[in-house]
Amino acid sequence: MELRLRQAETDRDNTKSTDKRQFFFDCGAIEVDAEARTLIVPVAWRAASAAEAEGLPTRNAQDALNADAEKKLLGKQGVKAVPVLLAALKANVSEDEAKPQTLLARHLRRYTRRNTSDFFIHKDLRGFLTRELDYWLKAEVLKLDTLLAGGEQPAQAWLQTLACLREVATTIIDFVARIEDFQKKLYEKRKFITACHWCLTLNHVERAGLTERLADILNTTDGGKAQKAEWKHLYAIDEVKAEGGKPGWKEKVSADFLRSQPYLVLDTVHLPQDFTDTLLASFDDLDAATDGLLVHGDNWQALNLLMERYREQVQCVYIDPPYNSKTSEIIYKNTYKHSSWLSLMANRLSASRSLETADGSHVIAIDENEQEGLGHLVRNAFPDREIVCAVVVHNKKGIQGDYFSHNHEYAYFCIKYGLPETHGAPVPKDEWEYTNLRKWGRESERETARNCFYPIYVKEGEIIGFGEVCDENFHPRANNAKDGSRIAVYPVDASGVERKWRYARNSVESIKRLLKVHVTTQGEIQIVKAVDERPIKTLWDDTRYIAGDYGTKWLTDLGLKLREDLYPKSLHVVEDSVRAVSEPRSIILDYFGGSGTTAHAVVSLNRASDRDQRKFVMVEMGSYFDTVLVPRVKKIAYSPDWKDGKPVSRAGSSLAFKYLRLESYEDTLGNLRLRADAPGQGGLDLDAMPEVYRLGYWLDVETACSASLLDVERLERPFDYALDVHDGKATHTRAIDLAETFNYLIGLIVRQRKVLDRDGRRYLLYAGRTRADDADTAVLWRDIAGWTEADFAAERDWIVRAAPFGEASVIYVNGDSAIPGAQSLDPVFHARMFAPVH
Repeated sequence: MELRLRQAETDRDNTKSTDKRQFFFDCGAIEVDAEARTLIVPVAWRAASAAEAEGLPTRNAQDALNADAEKKLLGKQGVKAVPVLLAALKANVSEDEAKPQTLLARHLRRYTRRNTSDFFIHKDLRGFLTRELDYWLKAEVLKLDTLLAGGEQPAQAWLQTLACLREVATTIIDFVARIEDFQKKLYEKRKFITACHWCLTLNHVERAGLTERLADILNTTDGGKAQKAEWKHLYAIDEVKAEGGKPGWKEKVSADFLRSQPYLVLDTVHLPQDFTDTLLASFDDLDAATDGLLVHGDNWQALNLLMERYREQVQCVYIDPPYNSKTSEIIYKNTYKHSSWLSLMANRLSASRSLETADGSHVIAIDENEQEGLGHLVRNAFPDREIVCAVVVHNKKGIQGDYFSHNHEYAYFCIKYGLPETHGAPVPKDEWEYTNLRKWGRESERETARNCFYPIYVKEGEIIGFGEVCDENFHPRANNAKDGSRIAVYPVDASGVERKWRYARNSVESIKRLLKVHVTTQGEIQIVKAVDERPIKTLWDDTRYIAGDYGTKWLTDLGLKLREDLYPKSLHVVEDSVRAVSEPRSIILDYFGGSGTTAHAVVSLNRASDRDQRKFVMVEMGSYFDTVLVPRVKKIAYSPDWKDGKPVSRAGSSLAFKYLRLESYEDTLGNLRLRADAPGQGGLDLDAMPEVYRLGYWLDVETACSASLLDVERLERPFDYALDVHDGKATHTRAIDLAETFNYLIGLIVRQRKVLDRDGRRYLLYAGRTRADDADTAVLWRDIAGWTEADFAAERDWIVRAAPFGEASVIYVNGDSAIPGAQSLDPVFHARMFAPVH
């Protein structure tokens, strides 16, 4: 019997189907080969239609489909016409007489189970199997007592058997290990960026002087019509009426109307390339102006691609991973579910901890299903940190368990000791209370922190400045000392003991707004600090943390509650978690992006304070990346308040973010091509090659020309480099953004992106600095296919005249060049893409 797959709606990476899919057997199109005694059954892997879904049980739907297929197949006339085939399919293969099972039923069950199971790629399969082989040979084959009792002759035969078994097993291990190592290479390869688009509020367009041109694009191009349709869908922009001298919506959009809506979000996916190029070139510091990054792809792959750019740059990693709950279990073998979940988490935590700053923290939301295991994991993963498990009451009614109703979950705070302090929820200014800035009690003496002993200068009751850290031999006589027209206040207590300020000299100015002068009844000048936030506690029981009221309802109000299996956190839980362990200019990372609550929280925090300019980096691989996450970020930029999918106000805030799509592991596999298929390839006698080398040659050498493995020869035409990308339903050929991919591989912090024109030839130039060595770097991309020495010389002369690289000390160009000081990026690209994953 052969089950032949004819249709498949596939998943990418490790993501599960957004719609539940099953195997459907087309019993009406079977083929029976009587001579070969073979039955061929067409199979489709897809979601059930509405009519089919009504007839399927909510649980074990695939088992029901298998049973139905078994009944229909055994009743088919074509099967009955071949008695030996029918008898074989109906044969009972169950060892339990009380539960008979036909061979056909077993075959259907094995097929469906095998093809819906998760797969793992072993990090060192050869080593693992070799160790297992040695153990098996010693424990099961080489039985020492029996060997010694048998004498010399039997022992010799036994050792020969042992050697034979080892040789056969080693050959098998070598075969499967080569395949597994190749899969590992493909999986660990840094993935290409298959798309890169920007979303910017219209105030950026006005700043660039492009509003008039944008109005023309919106009114005359298909992309412009698509953008207007998106604005209507997201913002109900067509309901804006003319008021207070401001223009209202008209289908033919005017530049004045665009100026009146500075927080409408423009998506460059709809725009001509030359407009996007001009808009992005208008930024003096592009990365500094970019408020966020959204990445669609597997999070482990994304973390490895982003590693060089964000290493030691992220102050807060906030994640809300899938919990492996009973209603949404990760589909592993029952006895491995929890260990598999922990393995998934361990790999990602290992990667993300490399992105943290010296005072960076991880915050991990979890419920009771994996809380205990996660606790052990984080203590092993972060042995040098303060680990605090906070309880968050997130559900008023609770979820009924076998004995208790669960109305809380947990948040693990994994805090580096380099973090000076955590921050609680803000307190309104009219409720501020003040405490002495001078530290007291244990470890408050001057010698415990030299850089916390310095003067604060006061004049006419106001703080006017901060002095430098005092020399160790300097000892003020009292806490107040006259210094010309000002008073120097030192952290010296009433008994004359030299203590320290609670903030070091290099950080005290950041809290100056919270400091004020206090004069005691004895006339002593003291410096006090406002308590502008409530202390963070381990029990979070504020009603603001209820997920239904401040999480799910937010999506509903935004008009984005499109999926029943999205359970967003309360916005305030994420806000308070992020605020607790980060500073106003931090980068916040969430690689289980979900519905986008973390990005929403960052935008909300920034909106609440002029000082806050946090940036977000989000990774999500589900289909709701496009239907929920990206639209949510676009909406919250336009307005902070929503109802029934429409903005309550249109008082938004400036925002600029980009979103990327990554090549999937399946795309990597799907784009493999054998070199032998290429014209002109030949002359190599593989049959004459030693068997031990054949498989490795086929896998490593013959596939080297594949686009997904970076065919460097194709870098001559970088703007035409493409992959066949499968979106789950169909395969499309998509141009790859080599420039963005390379920027992340070398860790380029982009200052400028601009397009140069040389007699109609497009040059794409990135300028910035690399994160690792802080080197001024320029990267130049151009099409050089078919160039001669004369072409390279002409380019060199043009570059010398134009001098586009500024002060760059490192200059990369694709392919060959005669440009002074430039080096080919091709070998660097290949080396970084296939660098070992640590």
